[in-house]
Amino acid sequence: MALGPVYMSDRNDDDTDIGVATKTRARTKRPPLYKVMLLNDDFTPMEFVVHILERFFGMTHAEAFEIMLIVHKKGLAIVGVYSHEIAETKVTQVMEFARRHQHPLQCTMEKE
Repeated sequence: MALGPVYMSDRNDDDTDIGVATKTRARTKRPPLYKVMLLNDDFTPMEFVVHILERFFGMTHAEAFEIMLIVHKKGLAIVGVYSHEIAETKVTQVMEFARRHQHPLQCTMEKE
């Protein structure tokens, strides 16, 4: 018995195997976010804190002034929420800038 080529028109309708893929995808977790905070001290001038907020956190003068007052009155304020790498970079930039200008300003980060 010789078999020739098989064409789509030769298929029997009972042979069709149509199914739906039901494999579930694993959801990727969002990376944790980190709060960047400025802490109050009795030595860093308020104008310097405003400058830090404008320069490193992209705030307007009015926003920076408002946050600076929160830091001054409450002892600390959250100045941004970022991924780990960005938060770490912001903290380092602020701390290095403050040290270069001989201010004891503290900037920290903590997991949200």
